[in-house]
Amino acid sequence: MNAISRLVEQGYDRIAEDYYSHRNLSKFNNELEEFASHLPENAHILDVGCGAGIPTAKFLIERGIKVTGIDLSGKMLNLARDNVPSAEFIKMDMNDLQFSENSFDGIISVYALFHVPKNKHLDIFKQFIKILKPGGILMINTGISESEGTSNFFGVPMFWSNFNPKTTLNLIKKSGFSIISEGILERGGEYQYWIFGKNPDVKGSETVNQLKIIN
Repeated sequence: MNAISRLVEQGYDRIAEDYYSHRNLSKFNNELEEFASHLPENAHILDVGCGAGIPTAKFLIERGIKVTGIDLSGKMLNLARDNVPSAEFIKMDMNDLQFSENSFDGIISVYALFHVPKNKHLDIFKQFIKILKPGGILMINTGISESEGTSNFFGVPMFWSNFNPKTTLNLIKKSGFSIISEGILERGGEYQYWIFGKNPDVKGSETVNQLKIIN
């Protein structure tokens, strides 16, 4: 594990319960509904940066979707196992995903990618498409301004790293995904860039629907 991953792990281990208790647990339910609507029956999805398991894993499990969640923080994973006992939760770094090719029908990673250095984002997207089945669905969000550095977060140092939305979109495309929809959304008083992508059944196809853009 590299130094940045360790900083993120230790930070969330220290703030796990405080952070979880302050989260708005329903602010992106519409996006979760959209993600679920693209999945096949009896789908199995990977939640990358699953945190405490709510809202994502719980929301999807309640809709009959099998969920495997991964996170750096052991404390967050313990909360997730208590909150969503019917899902599987594994301690794992998204920089080094230990899954076989074509393992999942969907991958969701929200409020997580911006804790990884931006020069690693393309490699992560390439891992995502490798472990998704043909036709598999991707849902991610990240920040809206290009930046990189450490700041105080719930009283601990936390690492952040973002490209601008145009660069993130281009990296998603470069990794092989077609784009279902993308845009900047305000959720719970915060702004993030959201992308829904697809591992094409036929390489090179692309359909784009724009989400509501907020300048």
